[in-house]
Amino acid sequence: MFLGYFGWTTTAPGILGEIVTAPLNVNAMTWRTSPAATELETLVIDWVRQWIGLPAEFGGVVYDTASVGIMHSLAVAREEAAPSTRTLGLSARNLPRFRIYTSDQAHSSVEKAAIALGLGEENVQRVPSDAGFRMDVAAFRAMIERDLSEKFRPLAVVATVGTTSTASVDPVPEIAKICRRHKMWLHIDAAYGGGFAILPEYKWITKGWSEADSIVINPHKTLFVPLDFSILYVRDVERLRRVFRLVPEYLRGDTIEAEKNYMDYGIQLGRRFRALKAWVIWRSLGRRGMADRLRDQMRLTNLLVDWIKSDSRFELAAPVVMPVVCFRLIVRDESSRPSTAKADMNTTIVERINTSGRAYLTQTKLRGSTVMRIGLGNVLTTEQHLRKMWELIQETAELEGRAPSRP
Repeated sequence: MFLGYFGWTTTAPGILGEIVTAPLNVNAMTWRTSPAATELETLVIDWVRQWIGLPAEFGGVVYDTASVGIMHSLAVAREEAAPSTRTLGLSARNLPRFRIYTSDQAHSSVEKAAIALGLGEENVQRVPSDAGFRMDVAAFRAMIERDLSEKFRPLAVVATVGTTSTASVDPVPEIAKICRRHKMWLHIDAAYGGGFAILPEYKWITKGWSEADSIVINPHKTLFVPLDFSILYVRDVERLRRVFRLVPEYLRGDTIEAEKNYMDYGIQLGRRFRALKAWVIWRSLGRRGMADRLRDQMRLTNLLVDWIKSDSRFELAAPVVMPVVCFRLIVRDESSRPSTAKADMNTTIVERINTSGRAYLTQTKLRGSTVMRIGLGNVLTTEQHLRKMWELIQETAELEGRAPSRP
């Protein structure tokens, strides 16, 4: 009954994969010192690429999290917009102030990447979202025009497929057209939503992906790999290597082969053998097995949505696209007209349930209103667990004395 965040848990194959990985203690930085780790990482990266339908021109590298992936992708965008930044830096070069755009629903890792890369937190422009919590394309276009008139330089946009609060999906095809017009880097943050692209019924979320410069997917969110395992795909991955390749003398002898050395594709030298656990899990579950589990998550999600709609004391707070449900308690005034409950009511319900230790859910804010949020994905969660959680929410609302008994 842990239904917070994105609700992922490990599986038996995942545990076995970690058990095997730990004693091997492989440092997956060069092909010569870790050929099996290098080859297996290349293999599993390509498996996912094929599953989600990315063109073969996209190559990838495994990092720990999507936050690290976006920092690397924006570093390449910065280098291409301001050549020689790798060697000369940004200061005292008479460069324009670069702008990065992302929706007001996007993850805070965009600002953190801007801070780390010397682009500046204030140069991340948050684009308003529409009624479905997707980036408003008209507002995005207007923001770019305004920045151009003020001599800013549009550098990149981060479109999200599966936002943290509501799992909304930005209109990537329309965003891609704007990026082409202004020669901007398009990064797609599909950390959560990307895994659902293995389902035919979710292929619609991949529209426009072939136009991207980089895409990040976290198999530790939806493809059953234990933390941590994130893949960054870059169109022509050698662009990434050109920015980060730097071979110290003590490693020069280990890099003479023409094979891939993954230390060249990021800031890390030492790298965990993450690919082994992914290989074990995906060989065990199979693509069909993963698809079945994802579909069951959506089945449970739709059940919860039906329960919420059937109880007049609650209402959905956002469209449901993936296994994330945002909803809130409502109250009725003296004339029996519905009105949104105060934010502290929803907060109190969440805190009381979490403090009880019986279950766990989270809260978020949408348009300034605090709502309850349930994320399905825990492989141990059954329909019975979800029903118990829903009954617990209903009981807690009644005990608070701020809502009438269930109809």
